[in-house]
Amino acid sequence: MSDDAGLWLIFVLIGLATTLPRASFIVLGERASLPDVVQRALRYAPAAALAAIVVPDVVLVAGAVEVFNPKLGAAIAAVLAARASRNPWLPFVAGMAALWGLRWVAG
Repeated sequence: MSDDAGLWLIFVLIGLATTLPRASFIVLGERASLPDVVQRALRYAPAAALAAIVVPDVVLVAGAVEVFNPKLGAAIAAVLAARASRNPWLPFVAGMAALWGLRWVAG
């Protein structure tokens, strides 16, 4: 098998591996349902995915954990603003203001 054919075979297999599980819920509909425990656990999947993306960028500086960095302070300010208000823009404004202020203070 040539390199090109092998690469195309891998593309097709990866496509099937990602499409079939997703399509199975659409095709099977109500005939296939997840247990209640799994459905309750899946409610937290978007928040867990977002945390997995954001937390390393906020906590790590040059690959090492640094407790005193502007991004961590800005994230804390954004979380506090989100908890204090139902305004969807306030966490962005508070987080960016804290980030700019802490970067200005740190030099």
